[in-house]
Amino acid sequence: MKVAVVFHSATGNTKRLAQSVASGAAIESGVEVVAVEIVGADIVEGRFVNIELLRSLDTADAIIFGSPTYMGCVSAQFKAFTDATSEWWATQVWANKIAAGFTIGANLSGDQLNTIQYLQVFANQHGMFWVGLDIPGNYDPAKRNRLGAQSGLIAHCVDTELNETDLLAARYLGQRVVQVGKKLAA
Repeated sequence: MKVAVVFHSATGNTKRLAQSVASGAAIESGVEVVAVEIVGADIVEGRFVNIELLRSLDTADAIIFGSPTYMGCVSAQFKAFTDATSEWWATQVWANKIAAGFTIGANLSGDQLNTIQYLQVFANQHGMFWVGLDIPGNYDPAKRNRLGAQSGLIAHCVDTELNETDLLAARYLGQRVVQVGKKLAA
């Protein structure tokens, strides 16, 4: 099974979450994990131009999307990436892949749920199967879903410091995506 973690990070916190998601996916045997960061050079005059990055996702069995929450949604860089997938959408190249998502914000709410919902709608438009967290908020002994989001991982940082519990939840999300993917494959 091949898992791709596609993300944009401005301050490094989303990247740290992506690394935790990837490490969680890699726990499972027989899994190849690829982390793909959307960077400034991928955007020219507001348009995402890294077609090779898009093509590299075609061979993934699961794609986990990550973006910081800016003004209640994904970052402009991540939005440019999603806008560039219209050809993939039209031909449903990513249909029947597993998808999940994660985000982080500086405010306790900060409308991060809207970012997760955007990612979920984006994945559904591509015909993908969305995987959320199956940990009820505040009912996990490890407190991994401390903010109580079921649709995906919502993290929160204070003064640019990422909460370690959110990194545990990110790791769990990666592992869960692989487990669900293997279950569907069986």
